[in-house]
Formats: sequence, C-alpha cells, structure tokens
Amino acid sequence: MNQALVQLRSASLAVPVGNLDTYINAVYQLPILSADEEKSLATKLRDHDDLEAARKLVTHHLRFVVQVARGYRGYGLQLGDLIQEGNIGLMKAVKRFNPEMGVRLVSFAVHWIRAEMHEFILRNWRIVKIATTKAQRKLFFNLRGAKKRLGWLNHAEVAAVAGDLGVSPADVVEMEGRLNNYDVGFDADPDDDSDTYVAPAAYLQDRRADPAELVERNDWDAHHSERLHDALGQLDERSQDILRKRWLAENKTTLTELANNYHVSAERIRQIENNAIKKLRVALAA
Repeated sequence: MNQALVQLRSASLAVPVGNLDTYINAVYQLPILSADEEKSLATKLRDHDDLEAARKLVTHHLRFVVQVARGYRGYGLQLGDLIQEGNIGLMKAVKRFNPEMGVRLVSFAVHWIRAEMHEFILRNWRIVKIATTKAQRKLFFNLRGAKKRLGWLNHAEVAAVAGDLGVSPADVVEMEGRLNNYDVGFDADPDDDSDTYVAPAAYLQDRRADPAELVERNDWDAHHSERLHDALGQLDERSQDILRKRWLAENKTTLTELANNYHVSAERIRQIENNAIKKLRVALAA
C-alpha cells in the first residue's frame, strides 16, 4: 500500500504514509475514469507498455479495492492488509486487461482482487490452513452467510447448503466443525497459570518408538519389498532395466539417455515405462 501512497502523492495529493484513513480519503478523491479514458489508457499500456497509463489505471481504481476489502472485515484481519493484497490483484488485472473485450476494467479486475484477498485470508486466518480443496475454499467463504440461524446445522440444512454450493454434505459438516474450532498451542503457555488447561504435549503420544509399531512397520516394509521384487521379476529384461534406472537408482537416468542406449525414441521409452508401471500396479493389487 505504501507504493500506492507514493503514486497518490505524485498525483498532487498530500498523503502521509502509514495513515489508513487518510489513504482511503485520498483514493476516493480520485475521479472515476470514463469508458473512453479507460480504453485509451489500456490501449497505450497494451500497445506501447506505457507505464504512466498503467499507473493511472491502477490509482483511479484503488477506491474499488477498498470497497471489496471492507466486505472481508469479518475475518478478523487488518483492513490495511486486505487493501494491500487487493492492490496486488488490481495491478495483475491491469497488466492482463484487454480493452477490446467490451467490459470495464472494474468488472474484469474483481476476480483478481478477490483472489489475492482470499489467498491472504486463508494463509493468515489460522495457524493451520483451514481450506485447501476447491470445495473447502467455497465453503469457507460462503458457509456462514448460508446459515439461516445460530447453532449447528441440522441434516436438512446441511443437505440444502450442499445443494446450493455444489459440494458434498460431508464437506459441509467438516467445514462447519473447522470454523467452530480454534488453534491450540502444542506446548503449554508459560504465562498461563490455569490449573484446568492441559497442553496437548502432556497427553498426546508419540507412537513412532513403540516396539509393536516398529515391528509391524518393518514387517510391512519387508513384505512390500518382497512383493515388488516378485512383480519386477515378471517383467521382461528391458522393462526391468528401464524401471530400475528411472526409479530405483540413486542417480536416475533420463529418457534421452535410455533412448540412445536402446536405439529407440524417448517417447518409446516413456511408453515402455508407463506400461511396466501399470503391470506392477496390477500385480501388487492382486
């Protein structure tokens, strides 16, 4: 956001760096570009890499970033941070905007602005990232708004939310639980004098050194290695050699090197490799 403030200052606006309220007031003083002005600037940027045109397109749309950022204040993050991330999205949109598309920049840029804010929120809302899949991300930003009342969702409400958002009921239930949980430190807080709270470090077990677990894991590894060895033995010598050099050797051989060795194309080596892997999967699944 400091970069934007510098740009605003160059536009004859007295804007002290670090004051969010002054920044917001300043961006709202900038006039909205007309469709013709916007198209002219975007054309200069596209055809001539005109950085001054890019600066004007960005600065005259900063007010829109502020409007979008205000819609995400309920996630407990600083408004200034959201605006800064949104400005990055705006600059990406300006760089990719095509004035011949027949749409205004603000309509095109909203996707990029929201995307940057979404990534920032997901990275910073909790210590552990709460949403990774497409369904989880959709639920994270829409589940609370989809609720009609306080409290946990019942079966009918879960099914309705899942249908509206195009996700599975299991995803809805899981995300509701994640949103209602909170981060817990693994070790005890040295400043916490409470006698009732017990840190997870005091009761969670580390089973990696359990003798029974070690024996079971070693037996499984030996069994798996034996089956893999038997499956490899069912392949022809060329397929075995290719798999060993491509997957089992410490210094792996490239497709081109194997192709030169067997006097075939690299594509043919890739086909032999894929067919051999399929045969191994079938043998190991039996």
